[in-house]
Amino acid sequence: MGPPVDPVPAGDSQPKSADVVIVGGGIIGVSAALFLARKGISVVVCEKGHVAGEQSSRNWGWCRRMGRDPRELPLIVEALKMWGGIEELVGEDVGFRRTGILYLCQDESDVEHHAEWVRRAGDYALDSKMIEGRALADLMPGAQKTFRAALHTPSDGRAEPQKAAPAIARAAQRAGARILLRCAVREIETEAGRVSGVVTENGPIRASTVVVAGGAWSSHLCRSVGIRLPQLAVRSSVMRTGPVEGGPDGAAWTEGFAYRKRLDGGYTIADGTISYHHVNPDSFRYFTDFLPILSREWRSIGLRFGDFLGGPFGLSPRLEGEGSVYERHRTLDPEPAVAPLEAARANMEKVFPVLKGVPTLQRWAGFIDATPDAVPVISPVKSLPGLVIATGFSGHGFGIGPAAGRLTADIVTGDTPLVAPTAFRYERFIDGTRHRPTTGV
Repeated sequence: MGPPVDPVPAGDSQPKSADVVIVGGGIIGVSAALFLARKGISVVVCEKGHVAGEQSSRNWGWCRRMGRDPRELPLIVEALKMWGGIEELVGEDVGFRRTGILYLCQDESDVEHHAEWVRRAGDYALDSKMIEGRALADLMPGAQKTFRAALHTPSDGRAEPQKAAPAIARAAQRAGARILLRCAVREIETEAGRVSGVVTENGPIRASTVVVAGGAWSSHLCRSVGIRLPQLAVRSSVMRTGPVEGGPDGAAWTEGFAYRKRLDGGYTIADGTISYHHVNPDSFRYFTDFLPILSREWRSIGLRFGDFLGGPFGLSPRLEGEGSVYERHRTLDPEPAVAPLEAARANMEKVFPVLKGVPTLQRWAGFIDATPDAVPVISPVKSLPGLVIATGFSGHGFGIGPAAGRLTADIVTGDTPLVAPTAFRYERFIDGTRHRPTTGV
């Protein structure tokens, strides 16, 4: 099962109407709710399970600018400003610390790869730079391996996923947002060619705007109103250890393992080079959309079969009396891939022997909402006024989450956007734009 998540009190009874309904209580949805409520907008968040039950609590906890697609850089700069003031924004500590992040280089090809990102980032590289020798060793106390070099960003940081989204949700509640738990949105309603509300398992809510921030479920829900949103779910696994005395304080990625020091003194460990896609009808529906990224990343994506009919995104029919698929899957809780996790831990122990003998406290997995270009959709849908999509964060939505929520709120209200939203427009998937993923890690 997933990691324990800080609780969020259930909201009061479901209202009959609101200005905005947000589908999904992950970090994007609750951040959008916070900024909408602070603008005086009547907003309701409908979450089929509990806040941050899926990928928003299951990610690595990195808050990074380094290595991002250039299209995301303006937004992550704003997000890191928000993380720096997150305690003031939400009224509690969510574990954000500017401890820096390293991309460790095994050889010259790694050095060139990361140095190219610095060149491509231009002014957005800010304090990111290549380091080696003593400068690198000082950031890796206890390391028994010398790396060729590393890309280092001191201003990047880490936070606790199990705390962050719940804290933002509670702040949104204090600002006036209603957050309804165990309240699945079964369908989006339309009238006269525009959004008119939603139907939840508890009945309808009238609303002139609906924000779909449902993570891996977003494509399924959009398809019900004729919106083609190419998105696939990718399973990624994580483990956490008990507290460790010594060792590095920040976070790092290299071939074979990645880590983040946790607020509780342990480490979150993963293998960032392998994830799994469970073949389902969407795999064929969006095959041509994902072909470019698949041809580039095929070594890092393992295919799994057996969920085509009965999996959460399969062809399993709706059975009378069982409600919708969203109710049958309150929380996506896939099994972690144990062998790659154990290999990642073993690889990390070779570098940091201090980890040997420290217990593994938990393993879990989550489904990442991936797009063909690995860049999110934060956008209104021109063909269906009143529908706004905020999804497809492709495994790097946690760090960008507060700013993505703010941008979503700006789009809903028509205010000057936090950053230019053009790169995140939905129509790029239907207007013939070529999907070119350029992310580094």
